[in-house]
Amino acid sequence: IFLKKEKARKIGIMGGTFDPIHNAHLMLGRQALKEYHLDEIWFMPSHNPPHKTDHRVTGTKDRCEMVKLAIAGEPRFRFSDFEISRAGNTYTAQTLKLLKEAYPKHTFFFIVGADSLYHIESWYHPEEVMRQVTILAARRECDDAACTLEKQADYLKNKYGAAIFLLHSDTMEVSSQELREREMNGGRIHNLVPKNVERYIEEHGLYQNPEKL
Repeated sequence: IFLKKEKARKIGIMGGTFDPIHNAHLMLGRQALKEYHLDEIWFMPSHNPPHKTDHRVTGTKDRCEMVKLAIAGEPRFRFSDFEISRAGNTYTAQTLKLLKEAYPKHTFFFIVGADSLYHIESWYHPEEVMRQVTILAARRECDDAACTLEKQADYLKNKYGAAIFLLHSDTMEVSSQELREREMNGGRIHNLVPKNVERYIEEHGLYQNPEKL
């Protein structure tokens, strides 16, 4: 989907199942562009995340369509099938290695939520993740959680030599799991996902089967 001969850029990577993508994902992408002067954000749905064992992940086609709808009209947001085009389980360490090989001129920034910074040591080869990219971690402003997050960032920097910076974004308490549960129970997801994503979910009857949540 991308040409290898593109000029050098600062690229933010937003990965995950996006099941579904929601407004907090978009907010983080916008903040990363603004705060760290990135050129683009690549939204990269995962194909088959090994750690997602608590629910059945929605089909790739539907998740990709929702991402494309969500970022439509955002000129510096791009959809990437880099990860889902690979067969089998996908690991962040492997994806980042392949990205750097495919686009050696680009500088990559991996955008994560605060929770990921606490769990990153349980990932597949976390040292490879932290060696290959700069991590931008979402942070809540001026609360105890932010202070704890800074301590975690310092710990990872000292142990792994990681480059970790915090994103000073507004708080948006929303998760994909909460949205799936709301949709199943007839609740409102209005203003939590882009309108065209909400319409897609309704038209395709997503998240109606509790066995798939």
